[in-house]
Amino acid sequence: MTGPVLDLVDVRREYRMGETTTVALDGVSLRVDEGEFVAVVGPSGSGKSTLMNLIGCLDRPTSGSVAVGGRAIADLDDDELTELRSEEIGFVFQQFQLLPQTSALDNVAAPLLYRGVPTRRARSRAKEVLTGLGLGDRLQHDRTMLSGGQQQRVAIARAIVTQPSLILADEPTGALDSQSGEMVMGLLGDLNRAGRTVVLITHDTHIAASAHRRVHILDGRVAADDRSAA
Repeated sequence: MTGPVLDLVDVRREYRMGETTTVALDGVSLRVDEGEFVAVVGPSGSGKSTLMNLIGCLDRPTSGSVAVGGRAIADLDDDELTELRSEEIGFVFQQFQLLPQTSALDNVAAPLLYRGVPTRRARSRAKEVLTGLGLGDRLQHDRTMLSGGQQQRVAIARAIVTQPSLILADEPTGALDSQSGEMVMGLLGDLNRAGRTVVLITHDTHIAASAHRRVHILDGRVAADDRSAA
Protein backbone atom coordinates (compact mmCIF):
# COMPACT_ATOMS: atom_id res chain seq x y z
CA MET A 1 0.00 0.00 0.00
CA THR A 2 1.23 3.50 -0.83
CA GLY A 3 -0.08 6.81 0.48
CA PRO A 4 -2.42 7.29 3.46
CA VAL A 5 -4.56 4.52 4.89
CA LEU A 6 -7.60 6.74 4.44
CA ASP A 7 -8.05 9.86 2.28
CA LEU A 8 -11.30 11.79 1.85
CA VAL A 9 -11.28 14.94 -0.27
CA ASP A 10 -14.19 17.42 -0.34
CA VAL A 11 -16.75 14.69 0.28
CA ARG A 12 -20.45 15.49 0.04
CA ARG A 13 -23.23 12.99 0.74
CA GLU A 14 -26.83 13.84 -0.06
CA TYR A 15 -29.98 11.80 0.47
CA ARG A 16 -33.07 12.45 -1.64
CA MET A 17 -36.61 11.69 -0.55
CA GLY A 18 -39.06 12.90 -3.16
CA GLU A 19 -38.50 16.62 -3.59
CA THR A 20 -36.46 16.88 -0.40
CA THR A 21 -32.66 16.73 -0.31
CA THR A 22 -30.83 16.23 2.97
CA VAL A 23 -27.12 17.00 3.10
CA ALA A 24 -25.47 14.63 5.59
CA LEU A 25 -21.87 15.59 4.76
CA ASP A 26 -20.83 18.87 3.18
CA GLY A 27 -17.25 19.20 1.97
CA VAL A 28 -15.47 16.87 4.40
CA SER A 29 -11.75 16.25 3.90
CA LEU A 30 -9.87 13.83 6.13
CA ARG A 31 -6.52 12.08 5.81
CA VAL A 32 -5.44 9.31 8.17
CA ASP A 33 -1.89 8.03 7.93
CA GLU A 34 -0.53 4.66 8.93
CA GLY A 35 -0.24 4.22 12.71
CA GLU A 36 -2.63 7.01 13.69
CA PHE A 37 -5.34 6.69 16.35
CA VAL A 38 -8.15 9.03 15.32
CA ALA A 39 -11.52 9.60 16.99
CA VAL A 40 -14.34 11.01 14.88
CA VAL A 41 -16.60 12.60 17.45
CA GLY A 42 -19.94 14.37 17.18
CA PRO A 43 -23.51 14.40 18.48
CA SER A 44 -26.39 12.46 16.99
CA GLY A 45 -27.24 13.86 13.56
CA SER A 46 -23.82 15.42 13.04
CA GLY A 47 -22.94 13.21 10.08
CA LYS A 48 -20.46 10.91 11.80
CA SER A 49 -22.46 7.75 11.00
CA THR A 50 -22.59 8.73 7.34
CA LEU A 51 -18.86 9.34 7.46
CA MET A 52 -18.34 5.92 9.04
CA ASN A 53 -20.30 4.27 6.23
CA LEU A 54 -18.10 5.97 3.66
CA ILE A 55 -14.87 5.07 5.48
CA GLY A 56 -16.10 1.49 5.77
CA CYS A 57 -16.93 1.31 2.05
CA LEU A 58 -20.58 0.68 2.92
CA ASP A 59 -21.72 3.72 0.94
CA ARG A 60 -20.47 6.02 -1.81
CA PRO A 61 -20.21 9.82 -1.79
CA THR A 62 -22.46 12.02 -3.88
CA SER A 63 -19.36 13.99 -4.84
CA GLY A 64 -15.73 14.22 -3.77
CA SER A 65 -13.39 11.26 -3.41
CA VAL A 66 -12.84 8.51 -0.83
CA ALA A 67 -9.76 6.28 -0.98
CA VAL A 68 -9.05 3.37 1.38
CA GLY A 69 -5.68 1.67 1.27
CA GLY A 70 -4.81 3.78 -1.76
CA ARG A 71 -7.85 2.62 -3.76
CA ALA A 72 -10.58 5.08 -4.78
CA ILE A 73 -13.96 3.54 -4.00
CA ALA A 74 -15.61 5.35 -6.92
CA ASP A 75 -13.54 3.17 -9.26
CA LEU A 76 -14.79 -0.09 -7.76
CA ASP A 77 -17.90 -2.15 -8.43
CA ASP A 78 -19.85 -3.78 -5.59
CA ASP A 79 -17.82 -7.00 -5.65
CA GLU A 80 -14.57 -5.04 -5.58
CA LEU A 81 -15.85 -2.94 -2.67
CA THR A 82 -16.66 -6.12 -0.75
CA GLU A 83 -13.15 -7.37 -1.43
CA LEU A 84 -11.65 -4.05 -0.32
CA ARG A 85 -13.60 -4.16 2.96
CA SER A 86 -12.42 -7.71 3.56
CA GLU A 87 -8.77 -6.92 2.87
CA GLU A 88 -8.30 -3.46 4.32
CA ILE A 89 -10.83 -2.90 7.13
CA GLY A 90 -11.45 -4.64 10.43
CA PHE A 91 -14.83 -3.64 11.87
CA VAL A 92 -15.66 -3.43 15.57
CA PHE A 93 -19.34 -2.69 16.30
CA GLN A 94 -21.24 -1.50 19.36
CA GLN A 95 -23.38 -4.65 19.49
CA PHE A 96 -20.47 -7.08 18.82
CA GLN A 97 -22.37 -8.88 15.99
CA LEU A 98 -20.94 -12.29 16.84
CA LEU A 99 -22.36 -15.32 15.06
CA PRO A 100 -24.94 -17.09 17.28
CA GLN A 101 -24.35 -20.63 18.54
CA THR A 102 -20.76 -20.37 17.31
CA SER A 103 -17.63 -20.58 19.42
CA ALA A 104 -15.29 -17.65 19.93
CA LEU A 105 -12.68 -19.56 17.93
CA ASP A 106 -14.95 -20.04 14.93
CA ASN A 107 -16.25 -16.45 15.09
CA VAL A 108 -12.69 -15.21 14.75
CA ALA A 109 -11.73 -17.77 12.10
CA ALA A 110 -14.75 -16.84 9.94
CA PRO A 111 -13.14 -13.90 8.03
CA LEU A 112 -10.17 -16.07 7.13
CA LEU A 113 -12.39 -18.92 5.96
CA TYR A 114 -14.35 -16.41 3.86
CA ARG A 115 -11.08 -15.48 2.16
CA GLY A 116 -10.30 -19.13 1.39
CA VAL A 117 -7.73 -19.82 4.10
CA PRO A 118 -7.68 -23.56 4.92
CA THR A 119 -9.65 -24.44 8.05
CA ARG A 120 -6.73 -25.70 10.11
CA ARG A 121 -4.64 -22.60 9.38
CA ALA A 122 -7.60 -20.27 10.00
CA ARG A 123 -8.39 -21.83 13.36
CA SER A 124 -4.71 -21.79 14.36
CA ARG A 125 -4.46 -18.08 13.55
CA ALA A 126 -7.74 -17.37 15.38
CA LYS A 127 -6.47 -19.22 18.46
CA GLU A 128 -3.25 -17.21 18.38
CA VAL A 129 -5.11 -13.88 18.26
CA LEU A 130 -7.65 -14.80 20.93
CA THR A 131 -4.91 -16.04 23.24
CA GLY A 132 -3.05 -12.79 22.70
CA LEU A 133 -6.15 -10.90 23.86
CA GLY A 134 -6.45 -12.97 27.03
CA LEU A 135 -9.17 -15.33 25.81
CA GLY A 136 -7.19 -18.54 25.48
CA ASP A 137 -9.47 -20.20 28.02
CA ARG A 138 -12.64 -19.11 26.20
CA LEU A 139 -12.01 -20.53 22.73
CA GLN A 140 -15.01 -22.89 22.74
CA HIS A 141 -17.42 -20.51 24.48
CA ASP A 142 -20.25 -19.04 22.43
CA ARG A 143 -21.58 -15.54 23.03
CA THR A 144 -24.11 -16.66 25.66
CA MET A 145 -21.20 -17.83 27.82
CA LEU A 146 -19.19 -14.60 27.55
CA SER A 147 -19.49 -11.27 29.33
CA GLY A 148 -20.00 -8.09 27.32
CA GLY A 149 -16.33 -7.20 27.62
CA GLN A 150 -15.29 -10.68 26.53
CA GLN A 151 -17.65 -10.53 23.55
CA GLN A 152 -16.12 -7.23 22.47
CA ARG A 153 -12.62 -8.73 22.79
CA VAL A 154 -13.75 -11.56 20.51
CA ALA A 155 -15.08 -8.94 18.09
CA ILE A 156 -11.73 -7.12 18.17
CA ALA A 157 -9.91 -10.42 17.57
CA ARG A 158 -12.15 -11.01 14.56
CA ALA A 159 -11.37 -7.49 13.31
CA ILE A 160 -7.59 -7.92 13.45
CA VAL A 161 -7.21 -11.58 12.48
CA THR A 162 -6.87 -10.70 8.77
CA GLN A 163 -4.27 -8.03 9.57
CA PRO A 164 -6.19 -5.17 7.94
CA SER A 165 -4.62 -1.76 7.36
CA LEU A 166 -7.44 -0.05 9.30
CA ILE A 167 -9.45 -0.90 12.41
CA LEU A 168 -12.81 0.92 12.25
CA ALA A 169 -14.54 0.92 15.65
CA ASP A 170 -18.12 2.21 15.80
CA GLU A 171 -19.09 3.15 19.39
CA PRO A 172 -17.17 0.08 20.65
CA THR A 173 -17.93 0.81 24.33
CA GLY A 174 -21.58 1.78 23.87
CA ALA A 175 -22.98 -1.56 25.08
CA LEU A 176 -20.48 -2.00 27.93
CA ASP A 177 -20.24 -0.98 31.57
CA SER A 178 -17.56 1.59 32.40
CA GLN A 179 -14.96 -0.95 33.54
CA SER A 180 -15.33 -3.08 30.41
CA GLY A 181 -15.35 0.07 28.29
CA GLU A 182 -12.03 1.19 29.77
CA MET A 183 -10.61 -2.27 29.10
CA VAL A 184 -11.67 -2.13 25.44
CA MET A 185 -10.22 1.36 24.98
CA GLY A 186 -6.99 0.19 26.60
CA LEU A 187 -6.89 -2.72 24.18
CA LEU A 188 -7.41 -0.43 21.17
CA GLY A 189 -4.61 1.75 22.51
CA ASP A 190 -2.34 -1.28 22.83
CA LEU A 191 -3.11 -2.30 19.25
CA ASN A 192 -2.33 1.21 18.04
CA ARG A 193 0.98 1.25 19.93
CA ALA A 194 1.79 -2.03 18.19
CA GLY A 195 1.38 -0.23 14.85
CA ARG A 196 -2.31 -0.64 14.01
CA THR A 197 -4.20 2.30 12.49
CA VAL A 198 -7.44 2.92 14.41
CA VAL A 199 -10.41 5.13 13.56
CA LEU A 200 -12.94 5.36 16.37
CA ILE A 201 -16.48 6.70 15.83
CA THR A 202 -18.10 8.04 19.01
CA HIS A 203 -20.42 10.65 20.47
CA ASP A 204 -18.57 10.48 23.81
CA THR A 205 -15.86 13.12 24.25
CA HIS A 206 -14.43 11.18 27.23
CA ILE A 207 -13.94 8.10 25.05
CA ALA A 208 -12.57 10.26 22.23
CA ALA A 209 -9.90 11.63 24.58
CA SER A 210 -8.15 8.25 24.40
CA ALA A 211 -7.24 8.93 20.77
CA HIS A 212 -4.20 10.94 19.73
CA ARG A 213 -6.29 12.97 17.30
CA ARG A 214 -9.90 14.04 17.51
CA VAL A 215 -11.89 15.12 14.45
CA HIS A 216 -15.08 16.91 15.50
CA ILE A 217 -18.03 16.64 13.11
CA LEU A 218 -20.91 19.09 13.34
CA ASP A 219 -23.71 19.70 10.83
CA GLY A 220 -21.94 17.56 8.24
CA ARG A 221 -18.64 19.44 8.37
CA VAL A 222 -15.31 19.14 10.15
CA ALA A 223 -15.60 21.67 12.98
CA ALA A 224 -12.18 20.96 14.53
CA ASP A 225 -9.21 18.63 14.15
CA ASP A 226 -7.26 18.38 17.41
CA ARG A 227 -4.10 16.47 18.24
CA SER A 228 -2.76 15.56 21.66
CA ALA A 229 0.28 17.51 22.78
CA ALA A 230 2.24 14.27 22.97
